[in-house]
Amino acid sequence: MSGQGQRLNVVPTVTMLGVMKARLVGATRGHTLLKKKSDALTMQFRQILKRIVATKESMGEIMKASAFALTEAKYTAGESIKYIVRENVNSATIRVRAKQDNVAGVKLPKFEYYSEAGNGGEGSTGRSNDLTGLARGGQQVQLCRSAYIKAIEVLVELASLQTSFLTLDEAIKATNRRVNALENVVKPRLENTISYIKGELDELEREDFFRLKKIQSYKKRELERQMESAKDFADEQVLENFALQKGISMGDAQNLLSMETEKDEDIIF
Repeated sequence: MSGQGQRLNVVPTVTMLGVMKARLVGATRGHTLLKKKSDALTMQFRQILKRIVATKESMGEIMKASAFALTEAKYTAGESIKYIVRENVNSATIRVRAKQDNVAGVKLPKFEYYSEAGNGGEGSTGRSNDLTGLARGGQQVQLCRSAYIKAIEVLVELASLQTSFLTLDEAIKATNRRVNALENVVKPRLENTISYIKGELDELEREDFFRLKKIQSYKKRELERQMESAKDFADEQVLENFALQKGISMGDAQNLLSMETEKDEDIIF
């Protein structure tokens, strides 16, 4: 793992330990959310891929039918039909507008067609084109027009699916990069930092414990020394009082006290 053995350069304190734990919780939550987002985008990506395959398969049939309908119209009405159509068509009746769909926070462009002529319904025809080809081959011309309207519908749907497909592909790549960065770099680095701070705090705690024991030992030795000094001073006071009572010198008092403390040997008869 790329984050193994790495850590942040921080001061090992209790406050920083809490900050690192909070950042680890946030990174874990973000990793979970991004993972769910990646799964949702992947599911939508597969659905769009299936629709693209189905649309492309149907598009071949529809384009073949529209081309055949154009050939029939030309055969029935003659080559002059294209000039008549151009004269009757002033503007496009089928138009495309763009919308946006939101999938897990990713805005996907969506195209849809609409008709400005007639009632605006799907496959509606304009009044200016109703009489096109009335003299010759009018039925074939209308059939050809309907076939090409279906072809336009399929092309618009395919364009919408292809655009959404590419947008989802980029979004999935970016999301997976973030997921991998959190999983392999950010979280291990934070975990290593937390372990480092805990180890340093434990070491400081052991140092404080050892320092307290040394201080207690020093205080104990100092107390014993003070008690011995106090005992020696008390013995001198007692000896001085004894010498004053007997009216003798300090040396004689010490000899008398030593003689009194000595035990005589037992006499065996």
